[in-house]
Amino acid sequence: MLLGLFFVHESVSDGTGAPIIAEAVAGVLAFTGLVLFRRSHPVALTLVLIPAGIVLGMPMGATPFALFSVGLRRPGRVAVSLAALHAVAVAGIYWLAFGPGYDYYEAVVFLVLLHVSVVAVAMLIRSQRQLVASWAERARQAEEGQRLRVEQARLAERERIAREMHDVLAHRISLLAVHAGALEVRRDAGSDEREAAGVIRQCAYDALEDLRTVIGMLRAPASTMEADRPQPTLGDVPALVEQSRAAGAEVGLSFAGDDEVPDQVGRHAYRIVQEALTNARKHAPGAPVRVEISTCLKQGLTVQIENGLAPGGSMPGAGAGLAGLHERVQLVGGRLEHGPTPAGEFHLKAWLPWHA
Repeated sequence: MLLGLFFVHESVSDGTGAPIIAEAVAGVLAFTGLVLFRRSHPVALTLVLIPAGIVLGMPMGATPFALFSVGLRRPGRVAVSLAALHAVAVAGIYWLAFGPGYDYYEAVVFLVLLHVSVVAVAMLIRSQRQLVASWAERARQAEEGQRLRVEQARLAERERIAREMHDVLAHRISLLAVHAGALEVRRDAGSDEREAAGVIRQCAYDALEDLRTVIGMLRAPASTMEADRPQPTLGDVPALVEQSRAAGAEVGLSFAGDDEVPDQVGRHAYRIVQEALTNARKHAPGAPVRVEISTCLKQGLTVQIENGLAPGGSMPGAGAGLAGLHERVQLVGGRLEHGPTPAGEFHLKAWLPWHA
């Protein structure tokens, strides 16, 4: 507002200003537009203020703020193009209106430097925000990768302990039960000895059952110790797709194969589809997405996602999400490939071994 009043004062001093009523109305409209549309429609707002600001002082004071919003929320080429358009329009119209002279060059240089400075500062702030967002995404992916490595190490250790217990304890307890059963049926054994042998045999059988329960807990911790935090599986992918459709995305889903997928493999497939749908919404909003999942007991599980390419995603493309998928797939011994296709789409394909 103060910048607009400054321009009005300068124009009135030169005797070229518009009526005060016109300046007041233009000022109210210009700064109301800034409040309402500087975030949602900064380009359209700037295109309206450029011609108005050449004629009136108050819109001229609002134009730098509109250019700042463009530089902050739109690609740099858009902000530079609008600043260049404004400079050319001001230089041309002022030349025709006032002709060459000291006042002409002073006004043009001041306005051009003002707008170039505003756009440069806005682009710098936008780049800094993108960098911070990229670092935050990389940190999240690193934390997720570390959590996955810890989980894999924990599961591997549990599996090793379960095998050791099964190979050693189960064998010894089974032998104990067999010998106790033999003592129980001996003809020359007394009643006390038979009763003691029966107790030993029954305790051995109970110990075997307890051992099977413990081994089951070690080999499937998600179904027992972490029952309060159920993990998604392949069967939850349709619900995930429905969530994306409810958010306005056009997502197609197809399954091939009817083999029973292990929960751990299905969980990795679910996370891959989840990350791919997130990336599609982030970098190609509105583009249709196709999700194809095929399972085969001998060949493993394959996930393919394709979506159209759309310009101007809402977040910077640092590649941290794809790096996280690479790490997840490699940890389980799978393969991941991605990239644009000749048909103008983005293609992602992941293969997971059956016992990932």
